[in-house]
Amino acid sequence: MKKLASAVLLVSLSGFAGSCRDEAARAEPEKLGRLTEVSEKALTAIRMEEMNWPDIKRAIESGFTTVVVAVGSTEQHGPHLPTMTDARIGEEIAERVARKLGRALLARTIDVGLSEHHMAFAGTISFKAETLLLIIRDYAASLARHGFTRIVFIPMHGGNFPTVRQAIEEARKAHPDIDITGFTDVAGLLDLLARNSADYGVSVEVAGAHAGESETSMMMALEGRLVAVDRFAPGYIGPFGEAGLKLMMEKGMSAISANGILGDPRTASAKRGEAYLERLADFVVSMIGPKTGS
Repeated sequence: MKKLASAVLLVSLSGFAGSCRDEAARAEPEKLGRLTEVSEKALTAIRMEEMNWPDIKRAIESGFTTVVVAVGSTEQHGPHLPTMTDARIGEEIAERVARKLGRALLARTIDVGLSEHHMAFAGTISFKAETLLLIIRDYAASLARHGFTRIVFIPMHGGNFPTVRQAIEEARKAHPDIDITGFTDVAGLLDLLARNSADYGVSVEVAGAHAGESETSMMMALEGRLVAVDRFAPGYIGPFGEAGLKLMMEKGMSAISANGILGDPRTASAKRGEAYLERLADFVVSMIGPKTGS
C-alpha cells in the first residue's frame, strides 16, 4: 500500500509540475509582449532578420510602426561586380531611409527581381512579373498583420519599378487602412545618379545606367572585397534613351553591351560611392515623405 501511495503521489506531483509548466508557457508570450518600451535611441538594430520576435513585437508596440522593404535583383553586373549588386545597394538605401524616417524597422530584402533581359549572362535569376506581384502582396499582408501602419517599398533595379508600382496599388486596395507607399520614379533615380556623378566631373555616359562608374563606386564603398578591380573595362558608352531601353528589354543587354556594362567603371572610387549612397537615401526620403514619428 505504501508503494502504491508513493506512486500515486509521484504521478500527482508530476501532473502538477506539468500543469505549472504549461501555464508558464502560455503566459510567456504575454510576458514577453509586456517588456518595457524601447526608445529610438536604444534600438540600434533595426534589421528584422537579425532580431527575435519578442524584440520586434516590443518595437512595434513602442511606435516603430513603419517598415521599409528593398526590392533588388540577382543579375549580372559586368565582369567586375557581384550579382548581388542591386540587392545590396537596395538594402543599404532602405536601411538608411528607415533610420532617416525614424521609428522604422527594416524587413528582409526581396533580392530577386525581373531580370529576363540579363539572362544571356550566367548567374542571373529572374522572376516573372506575376511572381513578384504575389511576393510583394504577401509581404504587405504579413507586415500588416503584425501591426505596421506604414509599409515602404524601395526598388533599386530599373526593371522592377513598373511591377512594384502596380503591386503597391493593389496592396493599397487590399489594406485601405495602412499607408503603403514606395519609391517608384525610375526616371528620377537615373537623373539623380547622373547628377551625382556630374558633381564629381564624371559624364553621364561614364557614370552609366548599369555597372558603370556610379554603381561600381557604391559597391566599392559597401563591398570592396567583392569588386574585381582588375577586370574594370568600359562597356557601352553612349546615349541611352528610350530607344536603347526598348532594344535592351526586347533583345536583352547583350544586344547593347557584350560585357554587360552600360558605362565605364575605371574611374570609380569608394569615397564617391559613400557620397552617392547618402545622397540617394536623402532623395528617396524626400520623395516618399518625412520622418514619421517622434
